[in-house]
Amino acid sequence: METPMAVEVRILDPDLLQLPHDLPSPSGQPAEKLLDDLFTQWLSLPDTQRVVMTLLQEAHSEPSSGNQNCSNQTSQTSLLPTVFKEGSTPPLSPRNYPLSPRTQRRLSGHPLSGSPLRKSSDPTREVIPQFYFPRGLPASKEVYAECVNRINQIFSSYPDGLPLSAFMPVTKEICKLPSFFSSALFKKLDINNTGLVTKERMIEYWIDQNMLTADDATKIFSVLKQQDKDYLMQEDFRPILRELLLTHHGLEFLHDTPEFQDRYAETVIFRIFYHCNKAGNGRLLLREIKRSNLIAALHQVDEEEEINKVLKYFSYEHFYVIYCKFWELDCDHDFYIDKDDLLRYGNHALTYRIVERIFSQIPRRFKSKVEGKMGYEDFVWFILSEEDKTSETSLDYWFKCVDLDCDGVITANEMHYFYEEQLHRMECMAQEAILFEDIVCQMCDMIKPKKNGYLTLSDLKNCKLSGNFFNILFNLNKFVAFETRDPFLIRLEREDPTLTEWDRFAHTEYIRLSMEEDGEDISMDISIDALDNIFDY
Repeated sequence: METPMAVEVRILDPDLLQLPHDLPSPSGQPAEKLLDDLFTQWLSLPDTQRVVMTLLQEAHSEPSSGNQNCSNQTSQTSLLPTVFKEGSTPPLSPRNYPLSPRTQRRLSGHPLSGSPLRKSSDPTREVIPQFYFPRGLPASKEVYAECVNRINQIFSSYPDGLPLSAFMPVTKEICKLPSFFSSALFKKLDINNTGLVTKERMIEYWIDQNMLTADDATKIFSVLKQQDKDYLMQEDFRPILRELLLTHHGLEFLHDTPEFQDRYAETVIFRIFYHCNKAGNGRLLLREIKRSNLIAALHQVDEEEEINKVLKYFSYEHFYVIYCKFWELDCDHDFYIDKDDLLRYGNHALTYRIVERIFSQIPRRFKSKVEGKMGYEDFVWFILSEEDKTSETSLDYWFKCVDLDCDGVITANEMHYFYEEQLHRMECMAQEAILFEDIVCQMCDMIKPKKNGYLTLSDLKNCKLSGNFFNILFNLNKFVAFETRDPFLIRLEREDPTLTEWDRFAHTEYIRLSMEEDGEDISMDISIDALDNIFDY
């Protein structure tokens, strides 16, 4: 709390302040009350009012430089003496104390030259260019003009809009998409189902939404996905596969067999989701497509006339092998297989215990609606995992089978549980049995886990021979082939190291199945000829 300032009333000159003669005596009044009365009297003087108005007007004006401030201060000082009467004594000036440089700069209004913290009187705004584009980077003026010019050329003959029959140039030349995307893209643009796509609608969807500069994965994802979804489902691929079956030269022989067209399309879709959908939830995300080889396969199948050269997803030979393998196991041809059917796979190569784990749906929930039976989609996942144990999906599939307690670690006890049946089968087949202790040492040397005696999924993914680890545990035929180092398999691997284990298996099986079918045809022809000879006789 501030202490009231003591004032000597005797030093206040009434003539100097132009006080009225009837001013009451200050004796007995508080000092603050006396000062208020004197200040009120001073403000009521005409000269004081003129000075105050001048100061207010100068305060409202913005001086352009410090010199103007100084001149204003000088002019204000020159006005002050007019308040006092001529010949009267002015008040004493305050004592001149030496001011610090900081105080001098603050009073003069001149900032320190060269200071990095100097505040400019007229700051310039720096415009930061846009660096984030939610819909993609916009096209340059040249690319934009070229695209619009090409659209005008294509639509010039169709002022009312392009029909589906004339939409192929838009798909190939403007959108740079595979040709069998025409129907899907046309349906995406024709939102009112008029059967026509106008030029304005094409520019609005493809150019205004920056699809022109988007990458191929984003274009394909945007065309295939449903409007309210941010992922792709299996049904989203069916339109492009129907068009592929109708337009591709390598699939013309299937036009007379619609049932096999549907099976081929299903198999392609199952293979796409097997390899690309790492989460295994049936929802294919854009980032999963970008990390896969699906886009390259889509362009390759559009350019390659020989469908069997497209080994990724679209090979008809691969479909033929998968379907025939399933048909061989499905004895009653109800399109479902049970445990006993699966035990016959690969000439009884699998153990009972691993088949039991598969049908317990530990590695993957069956899509089949019949309890205790495996459908065609489930079999596709099985055969792709069984015949190529180097892929991430396959390793995850079999790791879940062997990990009995589902703790993310395979221990020696779990390995012994599966190898025990393998050992018994080797004894029954009069083969030299390998002790489990020796097998454990061999597998640890092969995989080199981070923690001795505990195998994790990451340990198996870091080892190129991880597939042999699972073969040792539950596939006797492949285990024996690995131990004997079949020279035929070694030669196949060296001929083309780019081929996967699935590619080699499918090629070998297709040849075998083709020879069997040709043999049946030859035997059928021989039987018919023999019957003709009998009847002729």
